Amino acid sequence: MKLKITDFIKDQWTTLPLVSGVDLSAKTIIVSGANVGLGLETAKHFARMHPARLIVTCRSAAKGEETVAERFAKEGSGGARLDILVENAAVSPTQLEFTKDGWESTTQINVLSTSLLALLLLPRMLETAQKYKTTPRILVATSELHHMARFDADIVNSGNFFRRYAHRGSVDPALDVGKQYFGTKVLTIFFVRALSARLHRKPLIASAPNPGLCRTSLRRSFTGAVYVATTLLGIMLGRSAECGSRVFVWAALSGEEEGSGEGERDGEEGRRDELRGAYISSARVDEPSDYIVSEEGRSAQDKIWDNLIEELAKIEPKVQQIVKECLTPPAPST
Repeated sequence: MKLKITDFIKDQWTTLPLVSGVDLSAKTIIVSGANVGLGLETAKHFARMHPARLIVTCRSAAKGEETVAERFAKEGSGGARLDILVENAAVSPTQLEFTKDGWESTTQINVLSTSLLALLLLPRMLETAQKYKTTPRILVATSELHHMARFDADIVNSGNFFRRYAHRGSVDPALDVGKQYFGTKVLTIFFVRALSARLHRKPLIASAPNPGLCRTSLRRSFTGAVYVATTLLGIMLGRSAECGSRVFVWAALSGEEEGSGEGERDGEEGRRDELRGAYISSARVDEPSDYIVSEEGRSAQDKIWDNLIEELAKIEPKVQQIVKECLTPPAPST
């Protein structure tokens, strides 16, 4: 699907459904990036539904503090249940920055750290599904700006995608960090689609919700003409953070409206199936970019997944064990 400016404007002016109340009294929810904006508003919506536990996290970039969610992941199986993981933490810097690990900051925060947390929590969520007969959800925030990016075949086929794409030793000092941000949103969708393909209909749903253009602090580092332009665009077309957060809540709870949260009904499964690996925009399942659904994109997705697991295993060796025990390689495409 190609993104047309008219479709973008129409989507931005679409009235999103109000959040419906669902019984979350038995459930545990984690929302990352929840100190401001979309994450905070998402957490507020969940709080009104009285979950058993609502864990909201944020990271101090300066201190590099371990978040509550990461500690939760390291507890391993056998601990408390986990039903919903909303990964909203993201940055959009205006200047090239590297983390202490040598990664371009947008890619580390928006992709590597996000993917690592989801994988570390995967065993806990699958255990929750089996023990409580429920269907946990992993949501990784993306953006319509993924339509603006695609990856060079030589980098994808190098077998070393992330090092070539985002590591200090390979990144061009003149890198356009705006385009890098667009690329992270493609990588987010690739991750969700690749994860879903390897879950093979296990009782866990991973999806990539797009809240649309929202008036949040994501552009806090913007200056000059870029700040003025994005501010004006936000005034004319931007959603409030509360409105955008409805997309996250819809993705987390769609198909649950009539259930109690335990012992879910067979009739609800069809509605959930369309959410598996889905790109969700304006509270509906939508088709991502032509690049993502093309043969080239599908091939890139699998190659980048393999390299992602390789890189994450260097950070946390248990990733390889989790992939081996919880996931199954997808069947070859014909």
